[in-house]
Amino acid sequence: MVTHIVFWNVRDDEKKQENMQHMKKILTALVGKVDGLISAEVGFNFNPKGYDLALYSTFESKDALDGYQVHPEHLKVKEFVHSVITDRCVVDFEN
Repeated sequence: MVTHIVFWNVRDDEKKQENMQHMKKILTALVGKVDGLISAEVGFNFNPKGYDLALYSTFESKDALDGYQVHPEHLKVKEFVHSVITDRCVVDFEN
């Protein structure tokens, strides 16, 4: 199994909260659409010193994670995410 964790800061404008909610909705909706994606949780940070939100997802294998990166549904999500974020950090590891 592989764990994929991503942190983002979202552009601070009048749509920030709306954009964060939309990110959560579309990221978690990928479960069942992308082969090998076991789970996807998105949480909003209440610590003012950290990133705005995080994705915690699990995959069957590294190959499944690689497939996710180029999956058409993920690419649509990625396009939106990259249009509203200012910063990103990622960690992938095998369990």
